Amino acid sequence: MNNEELNQELPENYAELKKAAARTADWRARLAAVEELGNWNHKQVIDILNRLVTSDPVYAVQIAAYKKLKAFGEEVARPSENKPELFKGLSKILLRIKKSLPKEHSYEDFKAKLQKMRIDIYDAYEGEKGPEFDAWLEKQWRSAGK
Repeated sequence: MNNEELNQELPENYAELKKAAARTADWRARLAAVEELGNWNHKQVIDILNRLVTSDPVYAVQIAAYKKLKAFGEEVARPSENKPELFKGLSKILLRIKKSLPKEHSYEDFKAKLQKMRIDIYDAYEGEKGPEFDAWLEKQWRSAGK
């Protein structure tokens, strides 16, 4: 695709959308930004969407960006659904958070502390796991440090 085929204008709220697309602690904001940016076939938008396809930790965001790029006629590889671990060293991070709490803490205490200390991890896995997030996180909590 050459520059003549691209819309030369960006949306008025481009700066806000660009910031939302980079918000690591809010996968819903990134997804909404993808949906809106997908209405503007512009090189800067394509660059943002390409970054999200290859590096966003949440598959729903990746696939939405992929679909927008395909609609623009871009050559882009479909993202893989199978990702072993979204964050390197997750088990160590979760163990550190668990150990920072009193010995008799509850799962809810752990969940709140994770959300406070590592909103990026909390948010990414919440987006990735969907309705199974709580069951998954509780299992992680129970097995941390065993």
